[in-house]
Amino acid sequence: MPAKSKAQQKAAGAALAAKRGDIKKNELKGASRSMEKSMSESELKELASTKRKGKPEHASKSA
Repeated sequence: MPAKSKAQQKAAGAALAAKRGDIKKNELKGASRSMEKSMSESELKELASTKRKGKPEHASKSA
C-alpha cells in the first residue's frame, strides 16, 4: 500500500528508523509513534519507500 501523502511517507520513515533502532522510540510523535507500534517493519518499509513526486503534502480529510 503506497503512501497517500508526503507527510504519511515521512512518518513511516521515522517509525521505521525507530523500529530498526536508528533513533529512540521516545523521540517519535503523533502518527509515527502509532505506526511504529501497530505496523510491521515490512509494512513500514513499503510506505516509506513510496515516491514523493506528485503526492500532496497532506492527504485530504475525506479520503
